[in-house]
Amino acid sequence: MLLQRVMTALLLFPLALLLVLWPSTEIFAPLVAIAFLAAIWEWTRLAGVTNEGLRASLLVASTVIFFGLWSLRNSGLWPWLIVLGVLWWIATCQWLRHFAFAAAPTRENQLLKLGAGALVIFPAWVAGMQIHGQPPHGHWWTLLALAIVWAADIGAYFSGRLFGKRKLAPTISPGKTWAGVYGAFVAGALVAGFGGWLLGVTDLKLAGLVVLSVFTVVASIVGDLLESLMKRHAAVKDSGNLFPGHGGLLDRMDSVFAALPVFAAGKLLLGL
Repeated sequence: MLLQRVMTALLLFPLALLLVLWPSTEIFAPLVAIAFLAAIWEWTRLAGVTNEGLRASLLVASTVIFFGLWSLRNSGLWPWLIVLGVLWWIATCQWLRHFAFAAAPTRENQLLKLGAGALVIFPAWVAGMQIHGQPPHGHWWTLLALAIVWAADIGAYFSGRLFGKRKLAPTISPGKTWAGVYGAFVAGALVAGFGGWLLGVTDLKLAGLVVLSVFTVVASIVGDLLESLMKRHAAVKDSGNLFPGHGGLLDRMDSVFAALPVFAAGKLLLGL
């Protein structure tokens, strides 16, 4: 399984680089929206929506929302949506403390989980476009945000395998350990410091970027745990089977969805 995961990651990495670095934001936005729509499709399944016609209707509505958000990019609304995304992930920490909340397959819980999906997806998309479209190095800043999450994931895996004993959230995700969290912090901070230096960030702002990486990694872990909770509620192992060894798109993007609003908000606060 590890070899399969590594091979899939090696194949996807050049594609991710091309997607982030090559297109203008005007092209990047719809490409990412298409990927996010695929994640929404998977989320509706985890939320308990089994009617495919209804799921398709939700995709159409989501597409309209993406168009609406793009049309409002110069209205001053985007920063507030990013803040909403940050607040959502803070609130999610309370949900994770109460595993059984919304677990029952009721209509009300389906609607709650669909609303949660909107708060996962749309602020993340706005945050990604905000970072990508900011001159002069928005493409590279977007890549740095993603690299922090990727490095944290790798650091968590290996430090957890080597030193992991104390479980982080055994009810939700038995494989995660506190040693993995610490490894994620170290790996994310190293990438943030090196990437910030390459982008010309120095002194206190560079130190602030390293601190921001810690909050970004925390958010990425919360995003991962929320998706794990959703899968536990839905009694499935993966959100999909799009990537061999990696599961579905949500399985690969859950951390990114949570990290992007936090990174974008911190970047704005630091004046980067």
